[in-house]
Amino acid sequence: MKAPAFRYARPESLDEAIALLVQHGTDARVLAGGQSLMPMLNLRLLQPSVLIDINRIPGLGEITPHAQGIEIGAMARHAAVLYSREVAQAAPLLALALPHVAHLAVRNRGTHGGSCALADPSAEIPACALALDATFVLRAAGGERRVPAREFFRGLYETALGPDELLVRVDYPRAQAGWRYGFDEVARRHGDFAIAGLAAAARLEGSVLREARLAFFGIADRPILLRAASREEARARIEEVEVAGTSVYPAAYRRRLMGVLLERVLRTIAK
Repeated sequence: MKAPAFRYARPESLDEAIALLVQHGTDARVLAGGQSLMPMLNLRLLQPSVLIDINRIPGLGEITPHAQGIEIGAMARHAAVLYSREVAQAAPLLALALPHVAHLAVRNRGTHGGSCALADPSAEIPACALALDATFVLRAAGGERRVPAREFFRGLYETALGPDELLVRVDYPRAQAGWRYGFDEVARRHGDFAIAGLAAAARLEGSVLREARLAFFGIADRPILLRAASREEARARIEEVEVAGTSVYPAAYRRRLMGVLLERVLRTIAK
């Protein structure tokens, strides 16, 4: 199949892009890297009347460290984030997760903001944002607003973004002393959509888990954050999660994978 007919707009400033969003509302879709959007258009899962290409807007791809953390522009390519020393120092979980994102060609085009704004429940970056307690910066005609990751993801491909808003950057707090990070996922093949995955931030004393932020993905309609103060509590919290199943991957199987991933990631973190 091919995409349905649509109008194409290529704004060269944020104000111009937002004016187009205000004008067209839910009839518009934003094109960043296009690695998910274009297949969805070709399958006619989406049928916008206007496509707004933001690739020419300056400044949206910048990666900017600051005293409290690091800001990653919405148009920063996955590859740029993966190979950034500043990101590896400030938000090492992202450096662990990004090699699992699709394949090299996709990482060269796909964008940080695009992955978050699409909110695919099997995507790695939204789970990392949740585990790291990131903040999403949204721009509208009236100015900017900041939305914590725990409030940003609202359902299947659903976020806090309004139809007249654009995600402009993601602000990650700097990695704290004493905290360690781990990532793992289960997929049929490397680069495939995750059947289940875990992005984790944990504070340990020796080998004893004292605090953890566990963001599971691929198991529900959005990434799910569990907080725990011990391994035992983490295992118990897994049993409380409402897990989505399919005829191929039943809920019981995915819940089992959550436990396996928990042990793998905590074992890696404790080394």
